Amino acid sequence: MTKYKCRLKNNLFFIILSIFLVSCASREDVVYFQNAKDFETIVDTDTFSPNFKIDDIVSIHVSAYDMEATKPFNLVKGTSEFGRPVELDYLIDKDGNIDFPILGKVKLLGLNPEEAKQLLREKLKDYLKDPIINIRIKNFRVTVLGEVNRPGTYRIEGERITVLEALGLAGDLRIKGERKNVLVIRDFNGTKTYTRIDLTSKEFVKSPVYYLTQNDVVYVEPNQSAISSSRLDNRASIAISIASTIITSVVIILTR
Repeated sequence: MTKYKCRLKNNLFFIILSIFLVSCASREDVVYFQNAKDFETIVDTDTFSPNFKIDDIVSIHVSAYDMEATKPFNLVKGTSEFGRPVELDYLIDKDGNIDFPILGKVKLLGLNPEEAKQLLREKLKDYLKDPIINIRIKNFRVTVLGEVNRPGTYRIEGERITVLEALGLAGDLRIKGERKNVLVIRDFNGTKTYTRIDLTSKEFVKSPVYYLTQNDVVYVEPNQSAISSSRLDNRASIAISIASTIITSVVIILTR
């Protein structure tokens, strides 16, 4: 009996040790920017600006020295709870146009905000002297899904956001998130692109999806450890069920 107990203890020790070794994640699996060197400097020359897409909602405000003359171009749809006027927003239709007061159809599809400002200034020069155009996307949202702490859809106040900033909004990756194969899904007027990036390498900042555009989806898939754990959990549940059935059967037989 003593030899049997010793053998059982040894087997249990090796089983626990095996589980521990399988569960451990290496530095290469979890650390970002692993190939970044000390005091290394990379100058960001990217002048990224999002382009307008179909179904974008944009706000446009026109200013000039003669503010009275700008009123026809700043339509009001109501007042806020504080009694302030709320200006009309514009939807980019399926043809890429907005219906702007007096000017009629103006095509914004594919333009970035600066290009749209220049276009409107050019069209308004016959009506206003030196008009100032403020334009911004109202429905700039990104969605972060998968192995992150707070998956969800996040509204972005500015005109640009990086993948890292989006992951920060989502509470960063869980320990079992796959950092080497993060997927960014981008939709531009019905055409979807799928781009994968490796967060463990500094090179991902050069990716075309490092700066996200409106309605991008970032998906973090589970790593191999998470997948293995899921399989083990399923097998353990089955094993426990079988063991419970066997024990119950043995007890019934012994008590007869």
